[in-house]
Amino acid sequence: MTMATTETLALPGLSAPGTIGIDANGIPHIQAANEADLFFLQGFHVARERLFQIDLFRKRGLGLLAADFGPGYLEQDRASRLFLYRGDMEAEYAGYGPEAKATFTAFAAGINAFIGMTEADPSLLPFEFGLLGTKPARWAPEDVSRVRTHSLSRNVLSEILRCQVQGKADHRTDLLRRWLEPQVTPVVPEGLDPASIPMRVLDMVKLATANATFSKERLAATLADAPKWRSTTDLLEVVLDAQYTGSNNWAVHGSKTDTGMPILASDPHRIHGMPSLRTVFHLTCPTLDVVGAGEPSVPGVMIGHNGTIAWGLTIFYIDQEDLYVYETKAGDPDSYRYGEGWEKVRTVTETVKVKGCPDQVLTLKFTRHGPVVYEDPAAGRIYAVRAAYFEPGTAPYLVAHKLMRAKNLKEFRAAAVTWGTPSCNLVFADKAGDIAWMPAGINPIRPNWDGLMPVPGDGRYEWAGYRDRAEAPVIHNPSRGFVFSANEMNVPEGWDHQAYPFGFEWVDYSRATRIAEVLSSVSPHTLSTSRALQTDVVSIPARRLGQLLAGLKVGDEATAKALALLANWDHALTADSAAGALFEVWWSRHLKKALWNAIVAPDLHALMVPGDVDGTLAVLEAPDDRFGADPAAARDAILLSSLGAAYADMVQLLGPDPAGWAWGKLHHGYFEHPLSFLLPPDTAKAWSIGPIPHAGSSVTPMHTGYRGTDFRTMMGSSFRLVVDLADLDRSVTINTPGQSGNPNSPHYRDLFERWAKGDYVPLPYTPSAVAAAVAHRVECRPG
Repeated sequence: MTMATTETLALPGLSAPGTIGIDANGIPHIQAANEADLFFLQGFHVARERLFQIDLFRKRGLGLLAADFGPGYLEQDRASRLFLYRGDMEAEYAGYGPEAKATFTAFAAGINAFIGMTEADPSLLPFEFGLLGTKPARWAPEDVSRVRTHSLSRNVLSEILRCQVQGKADHRTDLLRRWLEPQVTPVVPEGLDPASIPMRVLDMVKLATANATFSKERLAATLADAPKWRSTTDLLEVVLDAQYTGSNNWAVHGSKTDTGMPILASDPHRIHGMPSLRTVFHLTCPTLDVVGAGEPSVPGVMIGHNGTIAWGLTIFYIDQEDLYVYETKAGDPDSYRYGEGWEKVRTVTETVKVKGCPDQVLTLKFTRHGPVVYEDPAAGRIYAVRAAYFEPGTAPYLVAHKLMRAKNLKEFRAAAVTWGTPSCNLVFADKAGDIAWMPAGINPIRPNWDGLMPVPGDGRYEWAGYRDRAEAPVIHNPSRGFVFSANEMNVPEGWDHQAYPFGFEWVDYSRATRIAEVLSSVSPHTLSTSRALQTDVVSIPARRLGQLLAGLKVGDEATAKALALLANWDHALTADSAAGALFEVWWSRHLKKALWNAIVAPDLHALMVPGDVDGTLAVLEAPDDRFGADPAAARDAILLSSLGAAYADMVQLLGPDPAGWAWGKLHHGYFEHPLSFLLPPDTAKAWSIGPIPHAGSSVTPMHTGYRGTDFRTMMGSSFRLVVDLADLDRSVTINTPGQSGNPNSPHYRDLFERWAKGDYVPLPYTPSAVAAAVAHRVECRPG
């Protein structure tokens, strides 16, 4: 065992000595004398490792980017401020438990302690600040929770897209964009013309949720250019994120494991970033001993275990947003019709600093329902968003502060029923042998509509409060021996969706089908089983489409070769698979496009992207009259012609010999530093990570969603955790590309290759295991 190195720091604000022990994989094991010191040291450590990341998170979320980066960020500041929590802060803190205010205060103080050190010694500042000519700002306790826009819920974006599709086509066409469950035909609200809802309504909503991005053009924007920076990424990327961001989790009962104790696994899926979205912490003091992952800007742990219970989460698709459409008064665009009269828009003016320019005044407008995101004076309309996350105590993930203190299922459930956003599937396991699944999230009551389309804001479509979260379903120690979720529609069979609805838009069943298949068939379940399942790359859509191809014959040589290659394939998207490469090129570039060419009007194709998996498979497996007089024959022709085109595409991409094809030659993991364009080319390359061949896709349990232009992995399971309740020190994790945001740190990229290959690192928990694992110890003393 290598002797740990030690450094000593004096930290003003710390009340008693504490230790940050960093293990060989960059995981900090923080020990403190009390909770205030514990969260102070967590804030200090995250600032030391990721100050630029969390400073940018705060400034983006609070609408403070223009002060640092100029007029190109003024509209994003406006959008962020529209979606801030503006309610009572005491009610806000209370929503996360009696300790929350003190926790947030200590965490912010820890961040500020490191910022103070950088002020005394500028060499401690991350290089990004010098490159951009900015400085970090100090945090206030309320900054931890006021920002809501890093995890907005659903489904305003889809409401607008549905209006566009149904305004020009029909419901079954829209199912190719977004499948619905339970099956329902959306009802157009009285007086609403779906085709009249402009796409520009999306701009502020998208901009509020967008990351802060950098380009020479944006940084050089003038005040006159500011309105040009209202639009975000193109429609394709926004829909990809909204539709394919997801997660897996499961808990297996001891009756099915090799140890007789539960095993719990969780791997949340999000857009990848540099540095990583999440970070792993072990936090220990006399009243708390919890380990797992959270977001760097948030204290505590969102997914993990506390020595007694373990928990994981995935998104559960409660509909928590609505778009309201208002008629405005002639000659008075700030008055909107409500009931028998008119109401005035509430305006808030805020002075914003803008780099290189005079201070600017932003006028923010709000209706009784929420922020105004678009004004259309010519049409006499305004549009506003109503959302559950404007309620106190609903900041993303922060109710995890209650979860991480629970000691049994009863306490965990009591915390879960106060969860706000994002709405989640929670899975649970404990040392007593219990496992459970439950949905969690604030759930609006819509008495007279389904939430699938925008509604008039004149008072006819009002929420009637929120559903009692204690009445939501729970599955406890089921006879099948496991619980799981993968963002699919997983409300228990027999649930009364009319009496207690959640939503209609879910992620496809592909990952869920494969997870259930493995959990049902592999016995006994071991730690290795969970590891293998989290990194499983079997594609259920490939299997289902293979069944449609079976028996088809064609004279064309290329198509015949393609059929033969796919016929002998096990449907696993391994990095070395030639058939996997052909399938994904067919699926992502040719098949869906050919289907749309056959049954969707050309002007709607952009709205279909990326195409709903379940909706696409449903229409291919059961072709209808849209395909013509002989639907099955027409379907088969589409399958074969698009497959032949995909084979020709593969020849262009990887050469004429399929023996040289491999999915990993196209599909790759790559993390680019966000400021690469400002760096010398050699430095930009050195501080970016990859490329490396990558397996899987967005429909495999190992979620590796990619962009179609170059097959680069853009989203998926950057963090994975498997907890063994029989021996917590056998638990494992991975977090890519590393735990640090500092390119000079050994933990900047050290986990990347293991992550890409589906490997893990240990997650020690007991004092002896932690002591043996620590490679560097930071002894912290009161300053």
